[in-house]
Amino acid sequence: MKSILPENQTKNISKSGASMVAAGIFASRIAGLVRERVFAHYFGNSDAGDAFKAALKIPNFLQNLFGEGVLSASFIPVYASHVAQGEEKEAGTVAGTIASILALFVSFLVLLGVLATPFLIDTIAPGFHGEKRLLTIRLVQIFFPGTGLLVMSAWCLGILNSHRRFFLSYAAPVLWNLAIIGALVIYGRQESQSVLAVKAAWGLVIGSALQVIVQLPTAFSLVTQLKFGLAFKLRAVRTVVRNFFPVVISRGVVQVSAYIDNVLASLLPTGAVSALAYAQVIYLLPVSLFGMSISAAELPSMSQAQGTQEEISSYLRERLSRGLRQIAFFIVPSVAGFLILGDVIVSALFQTGAFNRESTLYVWGVLAGSTVGLLATTLGRLYASTFYALRDTRTPLKFALLRVFLTTSLGYVFALKLPLWLGVTQSWGTAGLTASAGIAGWIEFLLLRQKMNQIIGKTGLEIVFTSKLWFAASLAALVGFLLKKPTSQMNPIFEAVIILGTFGIIYFSVTAYFKISESLVIFRRITKLISARF
Repeated sequence: MKSILPENQTKNISKSGASMVAAGIFASRIAGLVRERVFAHYFGNSDAGDAFKAALKIPNFLQNLFGEGVLSASFIPVYASHVAQGEEKEAGTVAGTIASILALFVSFLVLLGVLATPFLIDTIAPGFHGEKRLLTIRLVQIFFPGTGLLVMSAWCLGILNSHRRFFLSYAAPVLWNLAIIGALVIYGRQESQSVLAVKAAWGLVIGSALQVIVQLPTAFSLVTQLKFGLAFKLRAVRTVVRNFFPVVISRGVVQVSAYIDNVLASLLPTGAVSALAYAQVIYLLPVSLFGMSISAAELPSMSQAQGTQEEISSYLRERLSRGLRQIAFFIVPSVAGFLILGDVIVSALFQTGAFNRESTLYVWGVLAGSTVGLLATTLGRLYASTFYALRDTRTPLKFALLRVFLTTSLGYVFALKLPLWLGVTQSWGTAGLTASAGIAGWIEFLLLRQKMNQIIGKTGLEIVFTSKLWFAASLAALVGFLLKKPTSQMNPIFEAVIILGTFGIIYFSVTAYFKISESLVIFRRITKLISARF
């Protein structure tokens, strides 16, 4: 498959694009971790904390349904193709029409959501009653407008990514996080937890507005002939809309899966919803940094490619192979680290104030459950992006539906029944939720890979390569585990620096010894940086 750009230039752009996406995501995730640490300090695993986390589910469903992932799959392939061919007028019309459709539809849903919140609340937290339920309702109504703004932020992301401006759109959420942190710090010492939750909610709305505002000037400057309206007669617009709905449904069923997890967690003892949210903050960090960054950078390049069917297959196999290796190189040690050293990570990030050692161990258990499907979920993102580049939005939808069915059935058993069978406290059903979702994620990934192999030929990771990664990660985790006892009396942050630093050094050293190219590239960059400084 030949791209419009020369092959070597395309590779360089993809690598730099992935780096810029990763840098932006890293900045926003670090800000998110700071936000969660501040949140944990003031709320711990409390009723107000549960209410805040649960309240985010309904408006976030709207954001995820019509936001970044959907636009990436339906809008970017079409818009990027016009941009690459120099068709500025058509590109401007497509961009303006999609922005208009989103603005109208999201405005309607936000208004409807605010009015319907009292009736919707029992669908996300049927186990909440009394003041906890009333607080959740109030928070949802505040969150809705902010989430609507975030959907429009996703339109900006689609424009910027298509023009290879990756960093700004992925770093913009830093402002969103800072606004919430600011509200927590300013009002944290003088307000009750319930009032503080409301203040933080308004901080979220302000942060959403800032996230859009910071991207708009660049987005408008890139679309030189932007034309708002409803140009449904344009073929490109119809293509975006046609691809939009299968992706919306696909994204929707994935959100249904998350919704089911939240419902089941709300039926567990107090703290389950918060613990699930804390674990997801950590779990999603490698997914975003490595899965999302590589998939997001590859999608525009794949979408702009041209060639015969054989060239298409060869080109995609080569890009998939490189991307899968890059993802696995970072995700495998993440799995080992979360499973063996998760308490060190959770303690360093959240153990302060109301978040005590007991909370740390609880969240570690939930995080350990999430490692079951971490590799599959991340690799699956790249396969899904490849389907989207081929304008196939229906195959990922079909497998996403199966994933939701499995998540529902397995989640019920693992969360509500398995703790009783094992004779452990019901709270540990939250770990069962994340583990069951991981099993469903593996099945979805394997089906995506099988179908892609039928289209373009054999793809996937080499057994020898993955075996070396698992050996290196296991050895590094073992050494980290042995360091826990001598460092147990240290400040949690200092302990994490020593243990995780040792873990990382051993992993990279062993993989470099095995001459794994991804590790050698990193060592060369570090050596070059040191040489330049000295």
